[in-house]
Amino acid sequence: MNTQEQDRLFALRQLNLLDTSPSESFDRITRMASQLFGLPIAAVSLTDENRQWFKSRVGVDHWEIPRETAPCADVCDSSQILIIPDLLASDRYRNSNLANSGIRFYAGAPLVTREGHTFGAMCVLGTQPREVSEQEQKTLYDLAAMVMAQIELQHAFGRIDPLTGLSNRHQFAEDLQDMERNAPNGQKVALFTEVVDASELSTLHRTMGPAFLDELARVTARCLQQAIDSKSKLYHLGGCQFVHLVDQTSDADLLEEATRLRQALLVLESTRAAPVLLRPTMGIAPFSLSEVTPEDVLRTAHAACLDARQAGKSAGLFSLDLDAHYQRRFTILGGIGPALENMNELYLVFQPRVSLTNGECLGAEALLRWQHPTLGEISPGEFIPLIENTPMAKPLTQWVLRHAIRQAAAWHREGKTLQISVNVSATNLEEEDFAIRLLDEMACMALPSTAIEVELTESALISQGEVAANQLKTLIAAGLRVAIDDFGTGYSSLSYLHEIPAHTVKIDRRFITELGEDARTETLVNSMISMAHDLGYRVVAEGIENDTSYRRLMELGCDEAQGYFIAKPLLPGAFEKWLHDRTV
Repeated sequence: MNTQEQDRLFALRQLNLLDTSPSESFDRITRMASQLFGLPIAAVSLTDENRQWFKSRVGVDHWEIPRETAPCADVCDSSQILIIPDLLASDRYRNSNLANSGIRFYAGAPLVTREGHTFGAMCVLGTQPREVSEQEQKTLYDLAAMVMAQIELQHAFGRIDPLTGLSNRHQFAEDLQDMERNAPNGQKVALFTEVVDASELSTLHRTMGPAFLDELARVTARCLQQAIDSKSKLYHLGGCQFVHLVDQTSDADLLEEATRLRQALLVLESTRAAPVLLRPTMGIAPFSLSEVTPEDVLRTAHAACLDARQAGKSAGLFSLDLDAHYQRRFTILGGIGPALENMNELYLVFQPRVSLTNGECLGAEALLRWQHPTLGEISPGEFIPLIENTPMAKPLTQWVLRHAIRQAAAWHREGKTLQISVNVSATNLEEEDFAIRLLDEMACMALPSTAIEVELTESALISQGEVAANQLKTLIAAGLRVAIDDFGTGYSSLSYLHEIPAHTVKIDRRFITELGEDARTETLVNSMISMAHDLGYRVVAEGIENDTSYRRLMELGCDEAQGYFIAKPLLPGAFEKWLHDRTV
C-alpha cells in the first residue's frame, strides 16, 4: 500500500463514518438522486481498504461489496466521474459483482475532500443500459458535492472534538437517532469512561495548566480507541470523559470488558505515556433504542460511573434503585420553589414543651412539614439537609419564620403566653439582613421578643463567622432567646460553651430514649444537666417517649420536656385542643 493510499484511508477513518447506522441527512440525498435520474438504485459508497461500504443506499439490501472490480473503487482511484452505459458490454465489468447481480448501468461521481482525498462515489445504478447527458453529469457532480458538504458539516461544525478528533456528544445524539430509525427495538449498552475523577480536574488545571489536560485527553483517547472493538465508535464528551456503545450481553461479560479497558488505560501510567496518575472508572448502562433519549443514555451511564467511583469500584452497572434515589432528590430540590408559592404543600406543626416542675405548657417547637403533590408526605429529615446549602434555604427559612410568627401572634392575642421555637441553620445566620428581617416580621405582628426562640445546632453556633455572630448579638439584644439544639452530639470539646451566646440547651433524643435502661447514658445525661445549669443554661430534654424517662428527668432536675409521651407535633387546631384539655 502506497503512502498516498495510507493517508487517504487514515483521513477516511478519522471521519468516523464507516460501519455507522443509516443517517437521514445522507439518505435524503440518495433519494433525490434516484428520483432525478429515474433509477431504482442510488448510493453513497465509501472505498475502504478491501471493500465498498454504503453509508446510504436506495434499492440495495446489502451494506457492502468487495472493492475488487467495483466501479466505485475506480472512481476513487481516478477521482473522475465514471459512466458505464452497459456493464455487460464492458470488458472490465461484465464479470463484476454488480453485473452478476443484474445491474447494467452505472454512473458515479467522486467524493473529494478539500485536501484532495477521494473517499468514494455518489453513484446511481439501473437494471437497463442507459446513456447520461451532459446536464445529468453536472447533476451527479452536484449531488456528490452535497454529500461532501454534509460530511464536512458533520465533521467540522459541532460534531467533532478538535482536540481528540473524536465525535462529540452532539454526534452521539444524532447517531443514536439514526440507529433507532434503522432498528427501533435494538438493545445497546453505553460504556462510560471517566479517566480522572472530575473533582480533580480543576486542581490539575490549576497546578499543571490547560495544555497538560489537553495532552492527557489526547493520550487517553488514542489508548481507548485502540482498545475498543474496531467497529465501535468512541465519543469524547469533554474533559477526560468518553463513551462508546457495545452490544448487549451478560452483566459479567460487560464488567469484564470494562475491566479490560480500565487495565489498558492503567498501562499508560506504568509506561509513563500518561503524565499523571490515572483513576479510570467505568459506568455501564444498558438501554433500548426506542425507550430513551440520547441525554438519558449519557445521564444513566455517567450515573453508573459516579456510583462506582463513590463505592470504590473500578466499574459499575447502572442501578435503577440508586437512580430513583437521585431522581427523588432532584424532584425534591426542584419542587421547593413551587411549594413556597403553593398554599397547599408546606405547613407547620407544633410540638409542646412542658415544665417538668408543674407540667405547664411553656411553648412549642415549630416543625416544618411538606405534602408534595406527587411524592406525598416528605420527612423534613430528608428535604431539609438537601435544601439548607442551596439558594432556597433563605426563602424556606423566611417562610417558616413568617408562618411561625403569625401563629405565635394569633395565640398571643388570645392570651396564650407561649414561646415558639424555630430552627435556623448556619446558612441563615450568614445572611447579613437575617436578624433585621426576623425582628421586622415580629414588629409587624406586634409580637413581643420573648415569644420567639431561635434554635441552632452546636456546629452552626461554633462555626459562626463575624456575620453570624453579629446576627446573634442583634437578636439577643432585642430580647430573643437562643437554644442549642441536639446538645451532646456535636463537638467533643466543651470549651466552646462559655463562649456561645445562648440561653437554653436541648439534650438530643438519642440520650433520652435509653434513660432508665442504661447506666452510662444516665450518667451522661446527669452530667449534661448539671454542667448546663452551672453555666447558666436552661435544659430541655427532647424525645421523651415513656413515663420512666419523664420521671427520671424530673429527679435529675431537668427544666423542660418535649416528646411523644407528652404530645406528637400537632396542627394549630389540634394543639389548641390539647392545650385546652390539659387546663380543664
